[in-house]
Amino acid sequence: MAYEGILLGMGNPLLDISLVVDEEFLKKYDIKLNNAILAEEKHLPMYQEMASKPNVEYIAGGATQNSIKVAQWMLQIPGATGYIGCIGKDKFGEEMKKNSKAAGVNVQYLEDETAPTGTCAVCVVGGERSLIANLSAANCYKSEHLKKPENWALVEKAKYFYIAGFFLTVSPESIQLVAEHAAAKNKVFSMNLSAPFICEFFKDAQEKALPYMDFVFGNETEARTFSKVHGWETDDVAEIALKISQWPKASGTYKRTTVITQGADPVIVAEDGKVKQFPVILLPKEKLVDTNGAGDAFVGGFLSQLVQGKSIEDCVRAGCYASNVIIQRSGCTYPEKPEFK
Repeated sequence: MAYEGILLGMGNPLLDISLVVDEEFLKKYDIKLNNAILAEEKHLPMYQEMASKPNVEYIAGGATQNSIKVAQWMLQIPGATGYIGCIGKDKFGEEMKKNSKAAGVNVQYLEDETAPTGTCAVCVVGGERSLIANLSAANCYKSEHLKKPENWALVEKAKYFYIAGFFLTVSPESIQLVAEHAAAKNKVFSMNLSAPFICEFFKDAQEKALPYMDFVFGNETEARTFSKVHGWETDDVAEIALKISQWPKASGTYKRTTVITQGADPVIVAEDGKVKQFPVILLPKEKLVDTNGAGDAFVGGFLSQLVQGKSIEDCVRAGCYASNVIIQRSGCTYPEKPEFK
């Protein structure tokens, strides 16, 4: 089987500005721990403050890009994955291109002349993280770029697609184009709930894409928010996962599978009217560096096996392996080779 270009991701490329901070810092900028939000006016001075610190780290990130890079790392087949998004024509953008190419991902960035490359402040306290995204150029992605023959060729070639829910805030039109293509050509289309604010404030866009999703990823907080927004009156994650899996589908080729992670608690997989739970690899607290990218890494590991036609059990195992590696390192980074069997 030819793996070249088999998996394509589309999303918001962001340069992570990662820093270990204290409670004071969180209070100063009104940040809740373990949250993912878009930057408001009050957050903007924070990026400069973080950049001025000696122990600050820069890591090419953005949810979808993280997942695609991890899938690429797990596959160890150059060019197996591709990624589309928008960056600025600047130093951070150059950094992003260099980083992604080094990771072996075939990136096709739209380069915006007017906005700087998007950044994400990663505030780490006691291993837990909070993300504040300043989308900038990432917010400028246009579906015209996707429709260009050289970029649409990546869509034609791919058999699997993955897009984080965050992209619903930028280009629902691009998502729809890929989703409809996947349904028409019997390909696998997957998305992530991504953050409570996506489920709350981008509900309509999310509902429009949902019928096309063959795989829905998310964590327990996002699942519970989704349930609340849809008036389901249940906090039971297994029940919510099942309900999401039974949402009507645009194409009958595949049944929908919902995969919900719960930190150190078991992964919940709902498909075919049944729910299974899979234990994660437990990590002693002292080995935890930071949880940034843990969910993205899980998806990347999962997809690396899915594109090889492996069982759901193997996909979850690979997801758990990848996220276990990532949380022992700063940001969404990994050693040279995976040791996954």
